[in-house]
Amino acid sequence: MNYLNTLEIPARVAVEELLAASVPFSLPLRVPFRGLTSREGMLLKGPSGWGEFAPFDDYDVPRAARWLAAALEAAWGQWPPTTRDFVEVNAIIPAVDSTQAGVLAREAILDNGCRTIKVKVGSTLAEDEARVVAIRDALDTADVDGRIRLDVNGMWSLDQAQTALRRLVKYGIEYVEQPCESLDDVTRLRSAVDVPIAVDEALRTSDDPTSVRLDGIADYAICKPMTLGGVRATSRIAQSVGVPVVISGSLDTAVGLSSCVAAAAALPELPLASGLGTGTLFLRDVVDPPLRPSAGCLPVHRIAPDLDSLMQATEGVSDERAERWRLRMAEAFDFLSRSSPVVSSSGDQVEG
Repeated sequence: MNYLNTLEIPARVAVEELLAASVPFSLPLRVPFRGLTSREGMLLKGPSGWGEFAPFDDYDVPRAARWLAAALEAAWGQWPPTTRDFVEVNAIIPAVDSTQAGVLAREAILDNGCRTIKVKVGSTLAEDEARVVAIRDALDTADVDGRIRLDVNGMWSLDQAQTALRRLVKYGIEYVEQPCESLDDVTRLRSAVDVPIAVDEALRTSDDPTSVRLDGIADYAICKPMTLGGVRATSRIAQSVGVPVVISGSLDTAVGLSSCVAAAAALPELPLASGLGTGTLFLRDVVDPPLRPSAGCLPVHRIAPDLDSLMQATEGVSDERAERWRLRMAEAFDFLSRSSPVVSSSGDQVEG
């Protein structure tokens, strides 16, 4: 079965209406992240509120269609009931030098109240260790019993992962995220080192995330609602994956983050902090002030952009990039309309 057929997409909207209700944005980042210096995408307004369509450039049309499904759910649908009013989140440190890592960690701890910090690793082991040491020092200096997460994005071989983790484990690692690309290597690594393992890419890049079972392979699953098709889809995957989940963002604006927070708040159990502290990476957001953690948490509610902030974000988009985003949305919509019984590319209303 096509995974998109399993998504509960509520919108009955023509592509022309969707494009007319969408606004391109570009927001500068404080430090480069995933090779980006700014974050681009489209915000769309529907009867339920605002949604966000912002697949990265390396996302093909089928994967971008899941992102659009999440945006349609937010703008035209309803999220499931929540079980909490606030969600604890981790801060995130990009692959910067150790001095900057320490500065960002102290800011996250002292200004935002974060007790869990995720750091990008996978460069040289010396650079990775220096970054982790700086973060551990920031936590210890602030007298915070904090936790450090490593995010590798599958860049280590099995041998590299074993070597690195045996060296880094002494700094108090809560888990390592996607240390190796293949699940076979992840399974072997889990039996070889005393560090919990979380899986990200192997779940969200699967043709059918609902078929992925991680019990016996990993300790946690990273669920990114925007890449999985929305809040309800994420809730179903959390029930089927076989291990506890950590809800994480995708470098989203405040609008996209509100969907991710809703997904975290809808889970009956949330054993660890969610990976949703990425608002600190933006110089500006589509709300003012930007959506950043307070006391280590984010509130659970829908977010609409401020008019002035949205206008400023829109002005940062060139005509060429705006047209590119309209084309990507139209392509994703067309794919979604051929895969789902709910949306229509012709403008006809289709009963779901």
